[in-house]
Amino acid sequence: MATLRDIRRRIKSVEGTQKITKAMKMVAAAKLRRAQQRIVEARPYARKMHEVLSSLALRASPEAHPLLARRVGTHKAGGDRKGLVVIAADKGLCGAFNSNILRKAMDFLKATPEAELRVTLIVVGRKARDFFRRRPYLLRSEYAYIFDKLDYTHGARIGRDIVDAYVGGELDEVYLVYNEFKSAGIQRVVVEKLLPIEPLGVEEGLAPIDFIYEPSPQAILDQLLPRHVEVQVYRALLESVAAEHGSRMTAMEAATQNAADMIAALTLVYNKARQEKITKELLDIVGGAEALRKR
Repeated sequence: MATLRDIRRRIKSVEGTQKITKAMKMVAAAKLRRAQQRIVEARPYARKMHEVLSSLALRASPEAHPLLARRVGTHKAGGDRKGLVVIAADKGLCGAFNSNILRKAMDFLKATPEAELRVTLIVVGRKARDFFRRRPYLLRSEYAYIFDKLDYTHGARIGRDIVDAYVGGELDEVYLVYNEFKSAGIQRVVVEKLLPIEPLGVEEGLAPIDFIYEPSPQAILDQLLPRHVEVQVYRALLESVAAEHGSRMTAMEAATQNAADMIAALTLVYNKARQEKITKELLDIVGGAEALRKR
């Protein structure tokens, strides 16, 4: 049975843990506000660019640029080659944030026949890197410890890596797997096709009208298409950062509350044990006094 000293030590230990989780919650809340502002500002630009590029893919010829080429279904022997960009976090203590991402990525791989040969991974975040290093999948690139000072150059570097692989014929499709930020308590794991760019839907019976390019179609496409990939990757990184801070804030709030409940339960046990000890001492005193009186 635990002594009073043991229970007091346990209470102090839990109180120390509660202080840490409370501080981590406050830090996550402060970072979440900044990350949320950044993703709210980036979303309209990224969505409009996706809309423009989808419209462009509908009108332009697939031969106009390598990033418009659609090679899906053309490899009869080995199957189409897919690229999967997995965006996780560098740190833990954020609830099910990382496990949800890794589970969704594994579902994608299991649903792809011969994934060990046909799927190439680009992993972002230490958790994703460490997870897939221990598994028999092809790793093209690893990006870790970029989220503390995340800016557009990180998205551009990953985007150029994807563009090089697609233009070089190494990949026929590219997908993003990341946590989309909804609110502090809600994050949604998304599997999103990045390449080839899906053409915009058009109503039946209506023929799409081509754009007028200035200075030339090739010059516009050479600038616009790689930029589109970079912007979409950067948006996914911002979504992941905001979702991570929201998940960590929620997890630390729950941990703080659990610590408070544990302290209350331990305090009750301590008071009961202390009361029993006092009662026993009083009984010993009364019993001793009664024995002396009978003499």
